[in-house]
Amino acid sequence: SGFYSFAIAFLLVLGYMLFFYSRKAGGAANVALIVNVFFLIGVLASIGAVLTLPGIAGIVLTMGMAVDANVLIYERIEEEVMAGKSVRMAVFDGFNAAYSAIIDGQVTTLLTGIVLYIFGSGPIRGFATTLIIGILTSLFTSIFITRLIFERQLAKNKEITFTTKNTKNWLRHVKIPFIEKRKVFYTLSGIMITASIISFAVRGFDKGIDFKGGRTFVVRFDKDVRVDDIKNALAPIFNSTPDVKTYGNNNQVRITTGYKIEENTADVDNEVEELLYQGLKKANYIGDVSADTFSKVNLQSTQKVGPTISDKLTRDAILAVLFSLVLIFLYILVRFDSWHYGLGGVISLAHDAIITMGAFSLLYGFLPFSLEIDQAFIAAVLTVIGYSINDTVIIYDRIREYRHLYPKRGLAETMDHAMNSTLRRTFSTSLTVLIVLVAIFIFGGTSIKGFTFALLIGIGVGTYSSVFNAAPIVYDTIVHSKRFKKDKLSA
Repeated sequence: SGFYSFAIAFLLVLGYMLFFYSRKAGGAANVALIVNVFFLIGVLASIGAVLTLPGIAGIVLTMGMAVDANVLIYERIEEEVMAGKSVRMAVFDGFNAAYSAIIDGQVTTLLTGIVLYIFGSGPIRGFATTLIIGILTSLFTSIFITRLIFERQLAKNKEITFTTKNTKNWLRHVKIPFIEKRKVFYTLSGIMITASIISFAVRGFDKGIDFKGGRTFVVRFDKDVRVDDIKNALAPIFNSTPDVKTYGNNNQVRITTGYKIEENTADVDNEVEELLYQGLKKANYIGDVSADTFSKVNLQSTQKVGPTISDKLTRDAILAVLFSLVLIFLYILVRFDSWHYGLGGVISLAHDAIITMGAFSLLYGFLPFSLEIDQAFIAAVLTVIGYSINDTVIIYDRIREYRHLYPKRGLAETMDHAMNSTLRRTFSTSLTVLIVLVAIFIFGGTSIKGFTFALLIGIGVGTYSSVFNAAPIVYDTIVHSKRFKKDKLSA
């Protein structure tokens, strides 16, 4: 399922680039994308990386993010062409103008990947590995491979276009008053954050085995079963009611029990598995099969997390989120030489994390797949943080550029101009990533649905906050800082 989702997502991204950026420009980006996947798989093979399901998701997500740099470059080239430059000069200047935004955006995501690798373990570290390698290979291919292709075509005097008739004017001349309407967007964000916090207090979370400890068994039956019946059958066996959830199809469930979890020996592991077998056999769910057949055929997977480990995972998860936010704030502070940009970015990221967690709190129990809070969910939140700040930094980069180019313009006008000019890029990059995530969600298998759902919610909310929250917060903090200094001097 993971590889199937990879193939579907790959074809969707290739098709989108051809549709939006013409046959030649889109084709160049697609060649770079194919080379990127080749390099990524090659590096993973050379270091002997274990390809887990989250690792496959990391590869697929990297594909969506890999076109981001090409989109940035193409949009800058188009702007140079519209300014009256020749295609040759526009290509040269477009690449140079895009470097700053590309590097800033990718470095912030890279920092998140490094945090994931340091604080994660097992499958999450596999995801972080593919994400880090994918960012590095995509930087190389998008910057160098596509430029080599264009320079070769220009040397042969071939005509190159960077858009199609259908997409040439899409979001090109919009004039949305982002700063003027910022309080409307603040209110909408405030409603979503308030609903999330209320849900945290009232409903809480569906904590996975990573954070509460226990033994988990995925069991497949010959026919459909009801989770309540399984609970009732196993409650007397384990002296407490286990947590039972449908896992994929209705004939497969995931059973979690805390029975004797403090005893960490192989004998107890075997005892718990034997009790599970006896309980299901007595209730006539597995028929007259032997314990060996049950273990090999019906029992799909097992997992054990002790109380001490779950406490460590909880602590590491909190540290990972906080540490990534601090790193990102410091990077933006250094790059933009202003705490206003760092504060706007971090508040925007906190907004994304809270609402993503709120969706899991509000919706668990209502959807036909697991919304457990586990290591994979924390990886998803950190990935959302990395991607969202990537989007935010690119908008910041354009604001910084326009403030330098148009020093006499008002701050609100400059910011609105910068935000409107990056809408095409925001649309394309977000859409390609969302297309990839939808492919993973539909075709990627049951065990990764919750992880992908978190990414879908987070990337969607992150795109919204990058455009409608991050820059307006920078505007408000700059304006209030100036007023504070003015009042202080007058006093």
